[in-house]
Amino acid sequence: MSVTLTNGRLGIRKTNLKSGFEIEPFADFRSWSIASRQQGLSRRDFLRGALGAGAASLALKPKRLFAATADTSRKTIIVTFGGGARDAETFSVEGQRNIPHMMQELAPQGMFFSQVVNRGILGHYVATSSIASGCYETFDNFVAEGPANPTLFEYYRRGLQRPAKDVWVIAPSNGFEAIGNSSHAAYGKKYGAQVILPKRLLTYAAAANNHTLRDYNALLHDSYESPYHSDDAAQDAAAGKIESEEIAKTLKLSLDEFTAHSRTLSSPDELSLFITRQVMREVAPSLLFITLHDIDVAHSGAYSLYLDAIQRADRLCAELWQEVEANPEYKDRTTVMIMPDFGRDADGEGNGFQHHRTGSPMARTTWMLALGKGTRPGTIVSRPIESIDLTPTVASLYGFDTPFSTGRPITELL
Repeated sequence: MSVTLTNGRLGIRKTNLKSGFEIEPFADFRSWSIASRQQGLSRRDFLRGALGAGAASLALKPKRLFAATADTSRKTIIVTFGGGARDAETFSVEGQRNIPHMMQELAPQGMFFSQVVNRGILGHYVATSSIASGCYETFDNFVAEGPANPTLFEYYRRGLQRPAKDVWVIAPSNGFEAIGNSSHAAYGKKYGAQVILPKRLLTYAAAANNHTLRDYNALLHDSYESPYHSDDAAQDAAAGKIESEEIAKTLKLSLDEFTAHSRTLSSPDELSLFITRQVMREVAPSLLFITLHDIDVAHSGAYSLYLDAIQRADRLCAELWQEVEANPEYKDRTTVMIMPDFGRDADGEGNGFQHHRTGSPMARTTWMLALGKGTRPGTIVSRPIESIDLTPTVASLYGFDTPFSTGRPITELL
């Protein structure tokens, strides 16, 4: 992998050891930016038409960058999709049937950012880590290591002097274990988040509830593009088991309840939402970071499974919002931010929906929906923002600094 600066922006050539593809994002930065803006405007215009005459565009106005005082009563939930969905299957006339909850329930209540750009490596773990740190991380996507730069979780805990139980990450695979904190000398594990690995919890909870793991085989498989997870050290394995047991007891996990209420036992995202609800009900942390990953089944080339995963993610986001509204610890105090880590290739570019290898505008330009506290319902923002802007934005809402982040606060949310 090589890192260069092109037109003042980070450029990366990345060779994927699994498939041998290369990405050189900014060979033609000017034309790429124009195409990205056109895609964002198309998305904006479609959503405005779908929302009706009440939808408004928000003009950018100068605002404070940091809250005057720390707002410790606020709660924030961030949802990312590991495996973005194209407009063709979502924000288009043909695609909107796959996201009825997003279109009819969530978007009218929130602010829609139609042009969110990812200028980094298009690998799910490294891209999710970049969102969390507010910097474009450059480590190997297939190695389970923490970000080099401090994460939002570390900034939050150090800046507001909050305990570990106030920050939780629901990770999509065991390989995301290290995302909770960086290797930065001034921050690190002592300020990190509680990271929940649903598949590891499942193994313990199945035994505790007299279930056989055979019932959950599909949930235990990691996705196509997950970091390799090595657990060779017996001491680390034992520590992980003890931690999982304690978390399962704290959250009062019942697989009977999960089985009764989940529509399918083959979806890791269903398991992640179930655990998220339990975290909210039993611990009520102020900062929750959840990554859904079912959409990445697109790598298998099965278009029907890809559509099914989009529809499931749409429903689960609505169910999460319903939990926020029904839970007195979160109602009227919470901002929810939903954003894919990046998109997918267009038909005629690479393998189309199946992958995200070209670095094209379709693969790099996505969207964000923010709803709840501090947002302006029915508002569309079409100016370009970047995925790494999320961390400094949350910091500004709470009133703490992110000195190593290279993103910028999203002023429309402040």
